Amino acid sequence: MFVNNYNDALAFIHGRTKFKKIPTLDRMRDFMKRLGNPHEKVKAIHVTGTNGKGSTTAYLRDLIAEQGYNVGTFTSPFIEKFNERISVNGKMISDEEIVHLVNIIGPVVKEMDSDWRDREGGPTEFEIVTAMMFVYFAEGHVDYAVIEVGIGGLFDSTNVITPLMSVITTVAMDHAHILGDTIAKIATHKAGIIKYKKPILIGKLPDEAIKVVKQVAKEKEAPLLIMDKDFSSKVKLEQGWGEKFDFSDSRGEISNIHISMEGFHQIENATLAIETFIQFAELEGINYSNKDIKNAIQKTQWLGRFELLNKEPLVVIDGAHNTAAMKRISQLLKKEFADREVYVILAILADKQPNEMLDELLKLPNVHVTVTRFEGPRKVTKLADFKLHDNVKYVEHWQEALGEVISNMSLDDMLLITGSLYFISEVRNNFEG
Repeated sequence: MFVNNYNDALAFIHGRTKFKKIPTLDRMRDFMKRLGNPHEKVKAIHVTGTNGKGSTTAYLRDLIAEQGYNVGTFTSPFIEKFNERISVNGKMISDEEIVHLVNIIGPVVKEMDSDWRDREGGPTEFEIVTAMMFVYFAEGHVDYAVIEVGIGGLFDSTNVITPLMSVITTVAMDHAHILGDTIAKIATHKAGIIKYKKPILIGKLPDEAIKVVKQVAKEKEAPLLIMDKDFSSKVKLEQGWGEKFDFSDSRGEISNIHISMEGFHQIENATLAIETFIQFAELEGINYSNKDIKNAIQKTQWLGRFELLNKEPLVVIDGAHNTAAMKRISQLLKKEFADREVYVILAILADKQPNEMLDELLKLPNVHVTVTRFEGPRKVTKLADFKLHDNVKYVEHWQEALGEVISNMSLDDMLLITGSLYFISEVRNNFEG
């Protein structure tokens, strides 16, 4: 056996290089070939986007599962446990299955470490986890898979697949050091998942991004469906947690759809997922009803996306980790929580846009921000790197920040913990503990 237990399996995975200097899919293709090309046995929908891909993936999972199929998902990062990254019908795979997969893949990785010694070495951590997912799904555990891109798309290790169709949720500035420093450059990476003659569906993208996607879709002869042109939604007033909307496309309207997740951006994610499902069902010859869609979409939950942890006082966590996502959060706070004092505990990774994200929150008069830090797997923004604001508190340790904020809150106030999925993962475990 390559590894004997779960801890050894995780140590092997996490001990690998995170990134290589030269972006390429050659290593991943070789990896797949040595494993018998498991990715070719998986019928998948491929999802990328700066924000919204996790929620869109979850909506798609539930829409397809509602028809009685086993649906695998591949997502990142995890919130509570590594195994979440590979799941079937929303249930993460077991520790034993992780060990089983590493024992299949480990020996191949060691072979490649030797064979690729002169070409930047063997597979990275993400390539290994991607390979584990393909092997697991190819073993027959799923009928369909919804596969989320790690970063970008063009050179992402998931991009060895030829999916049934591809989805781009949003395009905004993020991972600029990897993907480029303009919307057009980032869109080029996202559009890299478009495949020859395979449908591509896109959400609300900036004009520069749409231009890039249209060009790539034309070159690949891929049918292109655009939100607010080929399909759309109309927001309806909703009391309480969640949102309500009407959906429409060329086939007609589905009215009074309710989602359990909060925010207009979740309506956009659900709208994109519904149209993708409709296209998927047509392609696969699956009969469905509008009631099926409404039932499925209402059930969808996704950890760490404006997730309610406590009602009195209201405690919410959200993994908003770039300026575009924080703008959405700011809009949501203004729309739904203008009558409350909102306390925000904010921690951000060092490769993000900390001051721009902070500025989005400071636009609201009822928001009180405490900036802090956490022990993340990646470098975290130092307090000294934030601009000084008279109305912002700066506390080094998040546990101390949390204690201070809670002691100042009343039962009518709201606490939002945000800035990074890695941060809210750490905090969430504390609340559950």
